[in-house]
Amino acid sequence: MEHYYTKNPKIPHDFKSIRFSIKGIQLEFDTDSGVFSKDRVDYGSKIMIQSLPALTGKILDLGCGYGAIGISIAKLNPKALVTMVDINQRAVELALRNLEKNQIKNAVAHFSDGYQQINERFHAIVSNPPIRTGKNVIYPLFEQSIDHLLPGGCLYLVIQKKQGAKSAVEKLISIFGNCEAINKQGGYWILKSTRMSGN
Repeated sequence: MEHYYTKNPKIPHDFKSIRFSIKGIQLEFDTDSGVFSKDRVDYGSKIMIQSLPALTGKILDLGCGYGAIGISIAKLNPKALVTMVDINQRAVELALRNLEKNQIKNAVAHFSDGYQQINERFHAIVSNPPIRTGKNVIYPLFEQSIDHLLPGGCLYLVIQKKQGAKSAVEKLISIFGNCEAINKQGGYWILKSTRMSGN
């Protein structure tokens, strides 16, 4: 069975165009079968975008899908430089198309299996992680994130309470020494961990 974290989905195309409004901005996204939440921007991503503070510097959207979070961040924070990556080639192609469609100049998108194709460090990393892949997949991503953050940089995650938010908090504390839920809404937790200068 194919999932949205499949590298090259073979499911037949089903292109759609969806509109998205948040924090006073209007965006339009092309979506397709074989990518996450193709019919609408998912509730967790919406809460994530609403909960994020103003961001500057280099931002990584890990597992960007068709670009809802990364493009929203870029539009809302014109001084930020956003890098969007995904393991799903179809998602990356859509993200590139959506950057152009929304005339976003301060963001790029490219393929990466987790952090494998990422060789820099960021002021913030944001992710709506593929929880259904299991802890053996997502926890290594949490562990590797600290090495891709600049000192003082923050990791932001959205996780449903019923899909392991509490255990994710414990895991993040074991990695970063800190974790706080900056928002809890509709069964979703927005988690923030900061790379301290000593880490």
